Amino acid sequence: MFSGGIGMDIELYHDSKYGNGTKVAEEFKRLAETKGSHVNIHHVREASSKNLPRADLYVFGSPTHFGKATRGIMRFVKKLELPPGTKYAVFGTFSGAAPDKKTGKMPSEEELEKWRRTIPMIDETLKSKEMAKVAEMRVFVKPENLKGPLEDGWQKIVEEFVAVILGR
Repeated sequence: MFSGGIGMDIELYHDSKYGNGTKVAEEFKRLAETKGSHVNIHHVREASSKNLPRADLYVFGSPTHFGKATRGIMRFVKKLELPPGTKYAVFGTFSGAAPDKKTGKMPSEEELEKWRRTIPMIDETLKSKEMAKVAEMRVFVKPENLKGPLEDGWQKIVEEFVAVILGR
């Protein structure tokens, strides 16, 4: 198990279409910095995947667009040049489960997973670069409106993610 710690330098790269990923990234930074770590947040549109700053951990986040990670984050992680063994964590924002509009039936977990490929897509790319995953997080957006807000309790999910990463 990864044991983070006080004073970690963390670089967080995310894509965010409606601002939900930005909220998650900012909460992650706030919580990690209260525990003594330093976090820099970068939107992938404004960052280069070449010559990333040195860090103890890299965090990558993406919204889910038609069941997949966005092109922006995928382009970014595919071009990354980090040494094998580099530690990373990943998060995705997903639409919460909602009943089918025609049948009123709730989808099964298996059906939902077909529309939640964001984290596996990012993982596959980073693992092919021999990077080492330390944690993942799923945050859900209220299903009535993909633009947000995030589902109640999302801050607690981020808090647990930070606790796993920082080892407490």
